[in-house]
Amino acid sequence: MKLIEFLFYSAVVTAIFSCSEKSQEIAEVQRPNILFAISDDQSFIHTGFGGSDWINTPAFDRIASEGVYFTNCYAGSPGCAPSRSSIVTGRYHWQNEEAGQHAAGWMEKYVPFVDILATNGYHAGRTGKGVGPFKYGDSPLRSEDAAGKAYNDIKYDSNNDERYAEGINNVNYFENFKAFLSEREENQPFFFWYGCKEPHRSFEKDSWIRRNKKLSDVVVPDFLPDVEEIRGDLLDYAVEIEWFDLHLARMIQHLEEIGELENTVIIVTSDNGMAFPRAKANGYEYGVHVPMAIRFPKGIPAGKKIHEVVSFVDLAPTILDLTHTPRDGMLPMSGQSLAPMLTSQNEGAELKLRNYALMGRERHSSSRYMNWGYPQRILRKGDFLFIWNAKPNRWPAGAPQRLKEQSSNETFPMHGIDKDGIHHSEWAYTDIDACPTKSFIIQHHHENEYYKYFVWSVAKRQQHELYNVVEDPHCLNNLIAQADMRFVRNEMLELLNQELEKTKDPRKVGPDTEIFDSYPRHSPMRYFPNPAEN
Repeated sequence: MKLIEFLFYSAVVTAIFSCSEKSQEIAEVQRPNILFAISDDQSFIHTGFGGSDWINTPAFDRIASEGVYFTNCYAGSPGCAPSRSSIVTGRYHWQNEEAGQHAAGWMEKYVPFVDILATNGYHAGRTGKGVGPFKYGDSPLRSEDAAGKAYNDIKYDSNNDERYAEGINNVNYFENFKAFLSEREENQPFFFWYGCKEPHRSFEKDSWIRRNKKLSDVVVPDFLPDVEEIRGDLLDYAVEIEWFDLHLARMIQHLEEIGELENTVIIVTSDNGMAFPRAKANGYEYGVHVPMAIRFPKGIPAGKKIHEVVSFVDLAPTILDLTHTPRDGMLPMSGQSLAPMLTSQNEGAELKLRNYALMGRERHSSSRYMNWGYPQRILRKGDFLFIWNAKPNRWPAGAPQRLKEQSSNETFPMHGIDKDGIHHSEWAYTDIDACPTKSFIIQHHHENEYYKYFVWSVAKRQQHELYNVVEDPHCLNNLIAQADMRFVRNEMLELLNQELEKTKDPRKVGPDTEIFDSYPRHSPMRYFPNPAEN
């Protein structure tokens, strides 16, 4: 038996089978707390530690420098609900039926690790955004958010409003964290989900000016036009990341003040990439590659970088291992615990539990005829990212034209551009969040210098895509047809098919390959012309 497995096993046995009440209490005290901090829509590179000096993230940077920084962490999906589903279940979203889809129902049988921690003595709760958007309710739906009991009552008002920008949620995440801690029993370990709703759209336009930021400092990804409008949009995004980091910093400081920091595992990440064209809701690097750092002074060496590819499905088994908690009550997980990798003292001897990550996407927003999604399965291995677009005839960013009413044949103008040349985001390509960047690209798509950005953002795509993300992190050079990439292409396709079959993905093995488009959607609907009639 490996040493780390022996230690975890011993801890579990001690916690469960101690023959005296006193030893039981001691075992519980020794179990670490967990602070899980997750932002909403933040790409991998957008932290100070990750190299973006135009974004100030001192709290994240501290966790990364005093703990372990993951250079290749991949979300479960480029969309929030399926990605968060994979975090709490340790399963790929296509394994979770409705509970792996956007704005669908969460079924009771998909038990999150949060429940298991609570059953095993942890004080568990959350603030901000939990595991959603999902519908919770009466059986067979789960009654409570899968991230646990909400602590959202303490809010900002006109007397204490310090928020950086309009549009930032009014929940005071830090004060709710303190309220949560005040309710736990003495020496009781805790799990807390800090689900910041930032930097989700929408942003206050030009909020960056009040924060004394400079347009000249921004690094614009190659898939977006480098113009002032978009530089400003990126700075407004940075302002909201900094709000997430501010409340994380306050939580860390409070834990330090009450003597709990050294016994708290802090995990910081984001659910998917930034809400810009060709990022969020796309299987490219800026959509699925997210920041992640973990700090735990008692068990994780400081200053370590892990370059191994890891996945969100690995988080549930990792947290259960670090807290010495049995997995009883959960469905079988596809993820593997990162605990041996985290606790290894030798950075060059990382344990290669799995050298690839799988991700997927089905429906995002309501953006196509009959609420169809844009199904993708994505594989990252080595230097390469491979994408299977299961329905390449569909529009990846949503249909270019929308019906004005469900029962009408009258449509809004093509591309959502009115007679005055103004773009209306809700009229077209609605899988891209409304934003100045989207409007700029669409309004200027007839101009030669900007046409390529329009194509990259909304045009139909090949069934298979292959990118060398080390050389091409912006995923602009599709290598799928190159002769010298034949071996890589075939290897990636074979591995993807093998894993989708192994995990019983309905898109690959059925029996109903279209099941994901059939789940009820519990959020506003849009209506589109039948593409067969166009």
